Parts: sequence; C-alpha cells; structure tokens
Amino acid sequence: MKNSIKKLMLGTVLSGFACGAAIADAGDLVIFDWSGYEDEGFFQNYVTQYGGPPTYAFFGEEEEAFQKLRAGFRADVSHPCSQSVAKWHEAGLLEPIDPAKITNWADVNTEMKEAFKIDGGYYMLPFDWGTTAVTYRADLVDAADIASLEVFRNPAYAGRMSLPDNVDDAYALGYLATGVTDWSVATDDDFMKASAWLREAHQNMRTYWADGAELAQLMTSGEVVVSWAWNETPTTMQAEGIDIQANRNTKEGSSSWFCGYVNLKGGPNSEDQMYDMLNALMDPSSADYIVNEWGYGHGNQTAMTALGPDALDGAGLGDVDTPVLAQIPMNQQLREKMIAEFELIKAGF
Repeated sequence: MKNSIKKLMLGTVLSGFACGAAIADAGDLVIFDWSGYEDEGFFQNYVTQYGGPPTYAFFGEEEEAFQKLRAGFRADVSHPCSQSVAKWHEAGLLEPIDPAKITNWADVNTEMKEAFKIDGGYYMLPFDWGTTAVTYRADLVDAADIASLEVFRNPAYAGRMSLPDNVDDAYALGYLATGVTDWSVATDDDFMKASAWLREAHQNMRTYWADGAELAQLMTSGEVVVSWAWNETPTTMQAEGIDIQANRNTKEGSSSWFCGYVNLKGGPNSEDQMYDMLNALMDPSSADYIVNEWGYGHGNQTAMTALGPDALDGAGLGDVDTPVLAQIPMNQQLREKMIAEFELIKAGF
C-alpha cells in the first residue's frame, strides 16, 4: 500500500453508532489491513447492508502482518500486495476466492486476477493499484534532464534526489534502467546489473523516503527535487500549489504496483458476510471513490474505463506508450536476494 502507513496497531477498531444489533452484525467481520483503508467510501454498500463497518485490525508492513498471522492472529480478510501472495499461500494462510461469489468478477482486471491464480485457484482479489515514475520539481529541474532514468545517476542533482525505501519500487527502477521490463523472467545476471545501477545511483541520494508524507515534505522544501515516486505525489502536491510533475514516458519506462484482498484460512466469521464485503469493495462506486479521493487505480477495470481517459490521465493512471514494468509476482528466491542487496546498497556497501 503505497500510502502514509507506518504504525502497526495491535488492537482492533470498532466503528459505527446505529442500533446495537445491526452494528454487532456489521462488526463481526474482521479485516486485517493497512491504516486508512477503513475509509467507508471504499465499501459503502457493506455499510448500507449491515448498518455499519466491519472490525479493523491494522498492520504497518506486510512482513509484520505475515508473522502475526503465522503466530495465530485470526481475521477473515487481509490486504497484501503482489509480492506477498505466493509467500502467504505457501505458508498455508490462504484459501482461494470463489469467482462465482464475486458479482463483478467479469469486470475485474484480467491481467491482475490471473497473476494470482495458483494451482487453478484465485488467491487475491485485485483492489488498489498505482504507478511509479520519475517525479520532479518542474520549477527547479530542466525537463530535458528527466527524459531518461539516467537522471538518477546525474551528478548535477547529487544530494537532491530520493528513492523509496521499498525494495520492489527500487528494483523496478533498477531493472528498467538496465533494460528489463518483465521481472518475472529476470535472471541472476539481470539482478546483478540492476544492483550495480542502484549502487551507483545511491551516491546521489539525499535519503530514502518511507511514505508519501515524508516525500511531500522533502519536495515542498526543495531539499529533494527529483524522486522515483507514486502517482499520488504529483496529484496531491499540485492541488497544494507545488509545481510537481511526473514523467511516465522516460525512454526506459515506468512501473506499476498493485495490492488486493485475500481470503484468510480459518476466518472466524461468516463466509457470506466476507463475500458481501468483497463485493462492496468491487462495486463501481468504490472505483470512483478511490480514483477521485485517493488517486489510486481500482481492480474493477470496467468501472475504471467508465471514468474516462481524462480522469485517469489526471491521476497518473492513464495509458502510456513506453514500457511499464508491472510488479507482478516474481521468483521468490530472487526477491530474497533483492531484499538483502537493497539493505547493503542503502548502507553504502
């Protein structure tokens, strides 16, 4: 989840103040999620149907969520991103999602849902997605300098650039910069080239930003003028009068990430209620809300198309002519190498 989500909250949040019976029923369902996704705009149909929201427990990082679930924490639904699904499945934490019980299944983005088909079963319902691209202070950076991802190795901006403190986003940049546009087929040699490129870029970094709020502060002050950032950053900062632009059309391309909801094995509550929640999340009204209020894309492709190209382009979610490295599931052994190497790169080794 690419948002300002940092703290692990160990309790649950009970919401709603209608009649007791309706709220108790609504709150029976337990969602283990990133902070912020309890926003009722995402699942208004569930609130209407049950009289209130489900119960929420929050995590700050997917590895924390994974360890908590393995330790016995029980919930009905959770919200990992693409690289965690295979790991959670292999650990026996997931049950498949039944497409017959998803009302708008035919409208769900085909590429996304098929990416999480394991042994004939679907293990993630794609919900939110976004793009990552070169983002810059247009009043302080020459647009010609950001025509290529090589800007991150340009000494002219040394000490005034930042990358995300996120291994997947960082290596998406490294792979693109070294000619890889599909990391599901990346080799060890590709990994070594991407690592070497990131190690060189590291010499120019001011810092590695942890969330969108931190990056917004860095770019507003001018401390950072070039970054590899999520599409929400220019959208929100332009609304605040800061001249921030993104270039998804560098010659090497840009990246896309996506996350979604999974059916946790042994969920303590009603499966029918769980599917009511998943259907609310997949409703076109949810797509409209997440694009216009959060600046993210939605897994309901039909609803996204209905919003029109102007709305999608304005949010940084439209089509581009240059390569897009989709952060689809990749070889887990290679990803473990990426995780270890990224820590070394950030430490200057």
